[in-house]
Order: sequence, then C-alpha cells, then structure tokens
Amino acid sequence: MFVVITAVGPDNVGLADPIIHYVTGLGANIAEIQMYDHDEEAVFAMFLRIQIDADLYASLRSALTEIGRLKKLSVRVWSAEIRQESPRVAICTTYRPEPALAVLEAMAAGEIKATPAVMIGNRDNCQPLARQFGVDWQSIGGEKGEADDDRMIELLDEYDVDYVLLARYMRILPATSCWKYAGGRIINLHHGLLPSFPGIRPYHDANEARMLTFGATCHFIVPELDAGNQIIHQETFSVEPGTKIDEIIRVGQEINEPACLVKGLQRVVDREIELHFHRVVPRKSW
Repeated sequence: MFVVITAVGPDNVGLADPIIHYVTGLGANIAEIQMYDHDEEAVFAMFLRIQIDADLYASLRSALTEIGRLKKLSVRVWSAEIRQESPRVAICTTYRPEPALAVLEAMAAGEIKATPAVMIGNRDNCQPLARQFGVDWQSIGGEKGEADDDRMIELLDEYDVDYVLLARYMRILPATSCWKYAGGRIINLHHGLLPSFPGIRPYHDANEARMLTFGATCHFIVPELDAGNQIIHQETFSVEPGTKIDEIIRVGQEINEPACLVKGLQRVVDREIELHFHRVVPRKSW
C-alpha cells in the first residue's frame, strides 16, 4: 500500500534521519520525498510517499507518532487505501453556499462516494447547510472573518479527515497547514480558468480580455505556495457577445463552479488521479 507521511515542526538538526531510517528499516520503498527548511521562519517540514506491506501500517503510525513526540514534530501518517470506499471530507466555506451544497447533494445521492465529516467556516453563512444535511459545523473565524489556522488543523485531526475541500473558502492557508496535509489531500475551487486567470477577480479579468468562454478550476493545493495550477478538473461555459458581467458571474457562481467542484472531488475520491512531485498524474484510465 502507498502511505503519505508528513512531519512539521521547529527547525533543528537530526529531524529527518529517524523517520527515514525507520521506514527504510521496514523495507519500505520511498516513491517521493520533499523537505523544506526555512531559516527565517525556523520551520522544518518533510513529506514522504512510501510503499509498504499493508500489515505494517498500524505499527508504522504508532512508531512515527512516538518519533514525532520525541523530536517535537507534528507527524501524520495517512493512506488513501484505508477508507477508499468512503473517505472522510472536511468542507471549508466562507460566503457562497452553492459549491458546498452541490457537494453535499452529490454525496447524499451517492454520486460522490465520500462522507462529509465536518463543515468548517471562517464565516457562518453556510451553517444552515450543515444543519440541513446533519453535518457538524465548526466556526474558526473571528469578528472580521480572520481564520484560526491552528484550530482548523486541530479540527481536521479531531474529525480524522482524509481530504480537505476548500469550497470557495476565501482565506489563504499558511504553508505549515499545507505541509501537514500535503500529498494531494487539500483540494481547492478557483473561480477562474488557471493558469490564465488567477487572482480574486477572474470573471472581470476574463471579461476585460474579451473572452466569451469562462470557467472554474478544481486543483490541488501545494505547500510552498498555498496555490497552484495542479489541475484536477476544469469546467467552462460560453456566453453571447455583450453579455453583462453580472449575468456571467451569476452563471459561474450558481451553475459552473458547483459542477466543477463536484467533478473534481469525484476524480480524487475515485482515485482516478493523484499528485506526484506537484504534478497531477492519472492513476487509471477513465
């Protein structure tokens, strides 16, 4: 089985060695390794993707948790194979309810074979959705919508989630959060076509470029940038010349963005694609 290991903590010497020595001592095959050592932030982060015998998974988690305790590292050991029939998803929101609603409806209908473990918001706009679908709601926002990033990680761990879905979650995740859930576990919805239209006003930017086709992008978050064009799926729609920007945004927000997020999450949950070395690669033909 393939296993993802992440380790994040205060920078120091000898942090990577005990983890690498332990997994290689098990006879694991290291398929991918990345390390981050930022002197200014005094942060160490490491990501490993290994292949081991499934019977060793429980002992691996226990041993690496203990190494993390001794080295003061936040260590996570995870495999998509453990709950591949119905992975647990955290749905993170801010203002717009349409993407989260589409995902919850698709899960309830069995179109997305996953479980909504928790809904997390830096604003409470989508709390009624959580109540409607019987999903726990957790608020991590302050009075001005500032997010408590440490609390988010605590909740992701507490609810034992497999994937983190940013359903128009309008806050930037810090690099440390991205490292802790690295390896294709954080999925973002961007309301424009990447890489052509990044930023916070992609509809306006595309309209000003005289585009007649607009779209949304579902992509993996990568740790270094907390953004990226590691594209899972893109959904587009076309408009007639002269269509007003308000109508373009309405169609995008109410129809196109939700469809894009549903299809993107389906591809991840069904394990059609994976993230390797910051590249989206097919796991099987579709």
